[in-house]
Parts: sequence; C-alpha cells; structure tokens
Amino acid sequence: MQAIVDFILELDRLKGVTRQTRPLGLDRDENSAEHSWQIALLALSLLPHARQPLDGDRVVKMLLVHDIGEIDAGDVLVYADTGPDRQQAERTAVERIVGLLPAPQRDELLALWLEFDAATTPEAQFAHAADRAMPALLNLAAGGHSWVKHGISHARVVSRIGPPIAAGCPALWDYMKTRLDAELARGWFGMGG
Repeated sequence: MQAIVDFILELDRLKGVTRQTRPLGLDRDENSAEHSWQIALLALSLLPHARQPLDGDRVVKMLLVHDIGEIDAGDVLVYADTGPDRQQAERTAVERIVGLLPAPQRDELLALWLEFDAATTPEAQFAHAADRAMPALLNLAAGGHSWVKHGISHARVVSRIGPPIAAGCPALWDYMKTRLDAELARGWFGMGG
C-alpha cells in the first residue's frame, strides 16, 4: 500500500508543471495534470470517430501516463524542436516514477508509456491525435493566445499537429484543418517558425 501512496503523491507534482496553453476563461497557463485529464476525456468522446474499433481503456491509460516524465523533465511547447536528449530525459523520469510501484503495475505503466511514445499501434496513434489536438482546440477557442504570444505560424501549427492527428483520427483532422485555415485569415498566427 505504501508504494501506491508514494507513487500517487509523486504524481501530484504533475500539477506543478506549467504548460504554454491557458484554460478557457482563466488568466493562467494550464498544468500537465489538467492537460492529461482533459485529453483522456477528449479521446473518450472521439472514440466513435476512430477509423477502427479501439481499446478505449488502453487509450485513456496511455493518456493518463504519457506526460508523467514532465515531473522531472518539464514541459516543452509542442511547436518546439526537441531531440533524443529530451526523449531520454522523459524516459528516465518515467522509469523512476513508475519504479515506485510494485513490478506488475510498474511494468504495465511503463509499457503503456513506451507504446504511446512509439505511436505505432492504432490506440497510441489515436492517443497522440488527442494530445496534439487539445492545445490547438484551446487556442482556437481563445483567439490563438499562445500562437500569438510565441509567434507560431499557421504552417508550423499544421506541420506539427497535422500528421499525428490525421494518422490517429482523420475526422478530427478534417475538422481542425478547416478551423485552422479559417483562423489564418483572422491573423491569429505569428509570422515566426
């Protein structure tokens, strides 16, 4: 029991990892725990639009563990270029954090994180679609807040989120591409990379 309590208390630190997207109606950036909760519900809501039947429980579990490495590694803006060092830092953090649990649970959560990271299964691709979509959906609902703040161009948004969303949930990408193109005309996007 103590191992589970230690794990859960360590996960509480995810609430302190600040992201670059604001929750609607709030004058602060969201944290990674809020993001994980919201994309898990987004994925559940999108399941009827998946290309094929998926294991929804597996998708939600992946989304609940996918960002726990940010407890040690911090968050990086989705539009930033990151390399293998960042990936290794997150993996090391995940191994440390899930390592607080007994072997069966530790192994299951690590396997889910690795599956999400590899993005080769239909469930992982669908989970990636939800993960990439949520910050953009919040930006679309808030006048492009973080795109303007960080000078993110329309082309950069489309190139970073388009492929994983289209691969994981084409119906969602069709919707988002139409919205993104419409907002381009409104000048929400920066001129930078």
